Amino acid sequence: MSEIDRLLAEHCPDGVEVKMLGEIGTFIRGRRFTKADMVKKGIPCIHYGEIYTEYGVSTESTISHVREDLRNQLRYAQPGDVIVAGVGETVEDVGKAVAWLGEGEVAFHDDSFLFRSELDPTYVSYYFQTSTFRTEKEQHVSRAKMKRLSSSGLSRITIPVPPPEVQCEIVRILDNMTELRAELRAELQAELQARTRQYGHYRDLMLRLPASGKSWPKVKLREVADIRVGFAFKSKEFSEDPAAIRLIRGDNIGQGRLKHKGYKRWLRNENDALDPFLLREGDVVLAMDRPWIPAGLKWAQIKEGDVPALLVQRVARMRAHSAQVDERFLGRLIDSPNFTEYVLSVQTGNTVPHLSGAQIGNYEFRLPSRAEQVHLAERLEAFDALMNDLSTGLHAEIDARRNQYEHYRDKLLKFEKRVA
Repeated sequence: MSEIDRLLAEHCPDGVEVKMLGEIGTFIRGRRFTKADMVKKGIPCIHYGEIYTEYGVSTESTISHVREDLRNQLRYAQPGDVIVAGVGETVEDVGKAVAWLGEGEVAFHDDSFLFRSELDPTYVSYYFQTSTFRTEKEQHVSRAKMKRLSSSGLSRITIPVPPPEVQCEIVRILDNMTELRAELRAELQAELQARTRQYGHYRDLMLRLPASGKSWPKVKLREVADIRVGFAFKSKEFSEDPAAIRLIRGDNIGQGRLKHKGYKRWLRNENDALDPFLLREGDVVLAMDRPWIPAGLKWAQIKEGDVPALLVQRVARMRAHSAQVDERFLGRLIDSPNFTEYVLSVQTGNTVPHLSGAQIGNYEFRLPSRAEQVHLAERLEAFDALMNDLSTGLHAEIDARRNQYEHYRDKLLKFEKRVA
């Protein structure tokens, strides 16, 4: 018999009473403050959006503060209160709760509520994560663009009310499980980061071509590849027709692959002279605005499933036109540390750094033999496959542990209901 089973048998052998939240506590709405009111030092506050993005089930400190001169205009939660998000972008977000366990009061936003009761606040916050709570909550969420919960809706949601001893034991167990899960997640993510760094190290060694070579001629990119900048399509002429041709914009380009969401489309007219802007398999595309971001250049190599597609303004297309150049190597060349360093040295603009087609074409490098190009490309593709497998496996392990945690959390918070 577990400790919880013993406590339940001792204190509530006939089952656990289930009550509506409004019967056992009070919901109070916060008062408005904006992000412009937030300062580095001031009154501790919790913004509704932080509840489902920054906090766990409980907290003893806040990540935000508001101006002192607003003190008399705000509403405050006390230690032991539970702060609930009343607004969210998804049904999952709205209704997320955090127990305030800090010292002193904390201001909370008007798109959130405090719940004050005699229940253990962390127990309440954990229960607000369960599938049972979510099922009831969905009946009271307004389905506008922003999902909303009212205090009256929250008040009608039910919660099991076991004795304080049981609540305390459940919180102790779930706190331990949460800590173990966080440790495992951190270990798996650290493993993935270590392997990513290892991959990057060997990739860079392979792609950092020597400054000189007996048989490697020095060439400019424009000498071995056709470089074209995209067409200036007008947004008012974009089409909603899913059969229309896709447009490859900078927003669709990631690090080494296209993002297959958010495509704009163009209903092509037979009279449009757009053939030069049609992409084909093997082409390399590079975002010319904001090309440098911490993760690397925004580039991709066009695959069979990416076409038909058109090249849009501020995106460059590179297409090997020499039999000396392997298309896969061309993509790896753009991903190389040498090319990245070149981009940093020639890009212009401060707020919005950008490249020109001429600057891309002037990139100079030593061209290995075609056989060596193919060898490098194949080895790097093998590296990519290994990294993708590792990443997929580790993320699957993290998901499995999360599902396991949620299963046992829900099981702990489900009781035999007392029959009146």
